[in-house]
Amino acid sequence: MTAHASYPSLDLSHGDFDALASGGATSTALAFLEKGERTRRLLLLKGLLDALADRPELIARVGPWTQAWSLLERVARTAPEVADELLTSPQTGTWLAHTLRRLHRQNTHADMWTDTGRLFALAAAAALRCGIDADLPVPLRHGSLSLPSVGLVTVPGQHAEHSVGRLIINQGAFALTTDQGTSPTTSLTSPAAAHWTPLRTLAPGTVTLDDLDPYRDLDEPVAPQPLSAGETAGWQSLYAEAHAILTADAPAHPDTRDFLVAGTMDAGRIRTIVPWQPKDAGDNGVHRPQLSASTGDAYASMIISRPPDAVRLAETMVHEFQHSKLAALLHHFPLLDDDRAERFYAPWRSDPRHLTGLLHGAYAFTGVAGFWRLRMRDASSDRAAREFAAYHFALRRLQARLVVRTLGQSGRLTPPGCVIVNGLALTLTDWLHEEVPEPALYRARTAARLHRTEWRLRNLRPPLHDPVPSDDSWPDPRTPGFAHVSAHPTTADELLAAGDPAAARSMYHGASPHDPSVRAGVIVSTALAFPGRAAAAALARPELDHVPQPS
Repeated sequence: MTAHASYPSLDLSHGDFDALASGGATSTALAFLEKGERTRRLLLLKGLLDALADRPELIARVGPWTQAWSLLERVARTAPEVADELLTSPQTGTWLAHTLRRLHRQNTHADMWTDTGRLFALAAAAALRCGIDADLPVPLRHGSLSLPSVGLVTVPGQHAEHSVGRLIINQGAFALTTDQGTSPTTSLTSPAAAHWTPLRTLAPGTVTLDDLDPYRDLDEPVAPQPLSAGETAGWQSLYAEAHAILTADAPAHPDTRDFLVAGTMDAGRIRTIVPWQPKDAGDNGVHRPQLSASTGDAYASMIISRPPDAVRLAETMVHEFQHSKLAALLHHFPLLDDDRAERFYAPWRSDPRHLTGLLHGAYAFTGVAGFWRLRMRDASSDRAAREFAAYHFALRRLQARLVVRTLGQSGRLTPPGCVIVNGLALTLTDWLHEEVPEPALYRARTAARLHRTEWRLRNLRPPLHDPVPSDDSWPDPRTPGFAHVSAHPTTADELLAAGDPAAARSMYHGASPHDPSVRAGVIVSTALAFPGRAAAAALARPELDHVPQPS
């Protein structure tokens, strides 16, 4: 992390690029992405230091930036592995990107020290972890200091939202002083207390469960939300099971020992899981959907609401790591010429998407399809679990192929982008030979048709060809709902999922004709009950408001 260090060039072979293009990876391809993210962080850090050198007032409220930087350089010489771990941590990436974006915006520099001052917190954490004594100013939020990769130390009292304290590190112990007092002396091995919350780690491995760092979210800093003991235990249990699933999914490939096919991953490559919407935090029984997200600024980090079981956690980890891989690849290669116009259909979204979002979705859901493919073929699972997996494999295979076709026909792909899209197409085409039980295949195709039909009804306005999205997203209970067949179907959707489109059609006709969800049900059930040219036309352009009539 010194200004004069030199680093080897980054090289990615054609074979490794092709492995990434297939939706999978090799260990050398993943190492390339990780090294590339390290280099990017160094460039971002240099940009920040250059800005602080030109305008020291941007951090002066905390202290001279050279004080923090000198300490970081000392750590890099003493314990380079500690400096590298902090540099490449996902939260450092989010902090740097957020702070530089603020620096490049107008009229946002008045309290810039609240973000730039993180440099001092980073230096303090680095010194603490490698045993260097220090006495330095640190930025606080409501009287608390977030020490990156370490934990949260707090001084009780009435604090301003943003203030400056002082951290003293002496022989591995530390204490925080503010205008309200001083925290008890603490060490890295101290148990959690009122003034001290250590960062938790999930086992096996070293994945952090980060509920503390202000830069753990997608961009803007957020307050700490320490998990309860019960929620933490729940995460640990789910993660251990998910880790076992992913480890079992990734055996050596018969041709290339380190090749990971699409849908598999090395769970040890994940750095951080950020819990989103704790289940035991007073939800009053209100259902909240499972959510996940990630950002290209924080490689190998993922924000996840706690799923109902380990299989869904493993699926989400695969999904979000696919996004991390593609985002890191986009830092090296321009894959498409995107005008950012949001005009394209994405089968997993309610809103129109731009091409970059479409590519991300195709890459992520190819991985998801591969994950469910392995679940479908798992002979140790019971029949219900395999049928559930078969539905999701068939659905995501179909949807990802549709999006890959859209990307291929866009005329906006660069040569490397063509390699990526063609690689995904080859993977998905190969999976077409995978036999899926007919009931699961029917439900997957029907759910896909319902989603596309409703999307077009909500987002397209004839005679316009480009979408005119509404301001509100719309719920999609059908995609998860069609994974199951009701033993005693009573609703139109249940009848349709059970394979009785004629009965479903009659029930849809009795519902609100102005509801796009109902209209989509009418169009799809009618097309299935009375197939033919009119049905095909209605499914292709449902926004023209013509329903196929029985002949």
